[in-house]
Amino acid sequence: MIVVTTPTGQIGREVLARLLDAGEGSVPVRVIARDPAALAPQVRERVEVVQGSHADPGVLKEACQGADQVFWLLPPNPAAPDSEAYYGAFTDRLCEVIEAQGMERVVAVSTLGRGVARNAGMISAGLAMDERIAATGVHYRALCPPALMENTLRQAAAIRDTGVFATPHVTDRVLRLCATRDVGAAAARLLLDDSWTGRADVPLVSADDLTPEGMAAVLAEVLGRPVRTRFVPVTELGAGLLRTGAVEGWVRSYADMVTAQNEQGFYGVSQLPTPDLAPTTFRQWCEEVLRPATEA
Repeated sequence: MIVVTTPTGQIGREVLARLLDAGEGSVPVRVIARDPAALAPQVRERVEVVQGSHADPGVLKEACQGADQVFWLLPPNPAAPDSEAYYGAFTDRLCEVIEAQGMERVVAVSTLGRGVARNAGMISAGLAMDERIAATGVHYRALCPPALMENTLRQAAAIRDTGVFATPHVTDRVLRLCATRDVGAAAARLLLDDSWTGRADVPLVSADDLTPEGMAAVLAEVLGRPVRTRFVPVTELGAGLLRTGAVEGWVRSYADMVTAQNEQGFYGVSQLPTPDLAPTTFRQWCEEVLRPATEA
């Protein structure tokens, strides 16, 4: 039995689709869903559903009963005043289940930056999550993407209407990228493979060698209109997050993350691409995902 968290999220739904695509006779799948109605009817027919949040210890324990593997992803929570405490509490619940119920394997979404990132807000909290899970002795794979291409979708309308691609990342330095479809595919492959053991990080980096300015150039070519970058300082970024309802502690952790990415370079050119594991290029993603979104 494989347990999938966040089955309706950007990455979780990619994982779930690929597990179900493996066909009849493959490992059964159980999902934890706050709103089971958000699952497509054809998906609900093929999975066991435990309703609730994996933040709830009782829900998590029920979902993992008799399961061998879990796909683990922490959803963002802009209402959390302390990202380290938020990540830590979530992780402790999982570790209690692993130790009590004998889970064999965990595949989790982490990040690049191990051994480099310092005082990096949410990234540091995510890396601490990896250490805590691995310390249980469970076989563990940490999926490590850099910046997700899907983050650009938040600006689809603005890029279309104003020709401006806003970014908090230094505009003339390489920013490594990955598509969520590739994260989902890597997770599903690992969950369907019972031969791996121990602990390892799995970097997921597309073949792109683009700065944010280079990303804007690709956007312009794909959309057929001028697109320029606009650098957004962390102070402006934080003010925008506060206006959307995020609490100050969460905003501070987000700002620390972006600052560390810019200053410590662990999403930069020193990280080698892994196109065999992350085959989607930014241009391909723009053609297949972003352009349809701007036309919708």
